[in-house]
Amino acid sequence: MADTLRHAAGSLLVVGVGSTELSGLERAWLRLVRPGGVILFRRNIADARQTRALLDEATALGAEHSFRCVDVEGGTVDRLRDALAPMPSAQAVAHAAERGGDRTLARMHGELIGRAVRAFGFNTTLAPVLDLALAASARVMGTRAAAADAAGVVAYAQAMLDGLRTQGVTGCGKHFPGLGAGTLDSHAETPRIVRTWNEMWQEDLAPYRALRDVLPMVMVNHAAYPETRGGERPASVSAFWMTTVLRKRMGYRGILFSDDLEMGGILNYLSMEEAVVESVRAGMDTMEICHSPELILRGYEALLREGERSAAFQRLLLARARTMRRKRAALFARGVGPLPNEKQLVALREKIVRFSAEVNAAAESDRRAPAQAARHVEAT
Repeated sequence: MADTLRHAAGSLLVVGVGSTELSGLERAWLRLVRPGGVILFRRNIADARQTRALLDEATALGAEHSFRCVDVEGGTVDRLRDALAPMPSAQAVAHAAERGGDRTLARMHGELIGRAVRAFGFNTTLAPVLDLALAASARVMGTRAAAADAAGVVAYAQAMLDGLRTQGVTGCGKHFPGLGAGTLDSHAETPRIVRTWNEMWQEDLAPYRALRDVLPMVMVNHAAYPETRGGERPASVSAFWMTTVLRKRMGYRGILFSDDLEMGGILNYLSMEEAVVESVRAGMDTMEICHSPELILRGYEALLREGERSAAFQRLLLARARTMRRKRAALFARGVGPLPNEKQLVALREKIVRFSAEVNAAAESDRRAPAQAARHVEAT
């Protein structure tokens, strides 16, 4: 039972590593923790061959059918931009599709992101963003959110997810239950989003309701919603948001995946030890700890200790690990395919560049239209 409990605890974590190769220390703690997956950042990625080698080695030390995660949304959040080519943002693609009437652009965005992600050996991209592009969050979110209204977000995200599926890549809708009205960056602070339940249900949660059956994963954020029954408790440790709203009221059956538990949004509220235990209790399936080996080990040990102390938590941990083992196998059993050759990578890079130019041209045309209209008025 002790070995089983250790394996269960580790399998609910997705972890980060420090560089483009594993150190001896990282190999040691990966063997101990046996995480359910790995997430890489720009610090880890030099080229496709090196990235695949790093992912292969790291996941071989973890649980079977591991997550191989990366953040490629396009725009400002694109971990492959230096190693391959910059991808346009979700907002730019959504606007180009709307203005130009080309509904295939969002699907093409998903296909290209999926091809890029798979070429580098990943099976999951933590996208699309389902937050509303509201004025309150513009400084924090930038161009990450596709549209200001739920219908626009759904139109982009549904097509983008279709594109990812054609490439066998898993997407993840984020940041549940919604950061569109947030004014603070949850990397450093805990946002308090003052929206009523009715506003949340009709607007912020509408994309999750519409996409419930096509979202393989949902990432849960660290914001608090004091005007709802969630109160001051961050969503990532809230049974109200994860179990009552997402699971029961909305009927979502996919994977619940935490935003990074190293972020100030949660660590300002709870210690790492408290956060991992409370997150599992509240309904989380898998938790990210993206940077610090110390915090990864503290989180892992906290799950073990609570499982040894509490028979109820032990049953919960083992059951959650069994469920996640089954879900990971369903998503990732087919693997990521062979490494593309250099010619194929060059062709992919050129295709991304052409697509970006097409999106940028549509945006530029949209910007020129008011000036042209003004000149026409002046002339008449």
